[in-house]
Amino acid sequence: MELSELIHARRSVRAYQDRPVEAEKVKTLLDLVDRAPSAGNLQAYEIYRVSAPRVRAALARAADQSFIAQAPLILVFFANPGRSARKYGTRGKELYALQDATIAATYAMLVAQDLGLSTVWIGAFDDAGVTAAVSAPGDWVPIAVLPIGYAAEKPDASSRRNLAELVHDLD
Repeated sequence: MELSELIHARRSVRAYQDRPVEAEKVKTLLDLVDRAPSAGNLQAYEIYRVSAPRVRAALARAADQSFIAQAPLILVFFANPGRSARKYGTRGKELYALQDATIAATYAMLVAQDLGLSTVWIGAFDDAGVTAAVSAPGDWVPIAVLPIGYAAEKPDASSRRNLAELVHDLD
């Protein structure tokens, strides 16, 4: 699929089929996420790959969004501020690690779409609950929870802001 088609086709899906994601698709997805750009090529982020039902349920509780547990696969993205701070100091700790994790999660969403899978960005959650659910170190910052699977719904496209409001020209 052409990138522009893929972007237009992507939807936020909150209902998943009871069907596992094939191991080769998971490997492809993670291999391509690993190609995401990052500040200083430090990859100041960490990914938890979750398929265990009890952990999926804990993540759903941490986000207060029960549908998350339906997805056969969940990727949880954490910023690793210390990794970036070693080279970039405060800016790396407070910004670059967050950006690195965000870019990687966005790559995951687009790759999932390209592989015939669906997902939705979950950013509303209890940080401590997400951290505890996956037993992540306390100095990592949870950035996004991505439930991934085969869609059991086909949402309509969301409305978008008018480009005249969004883009500010300085000609």
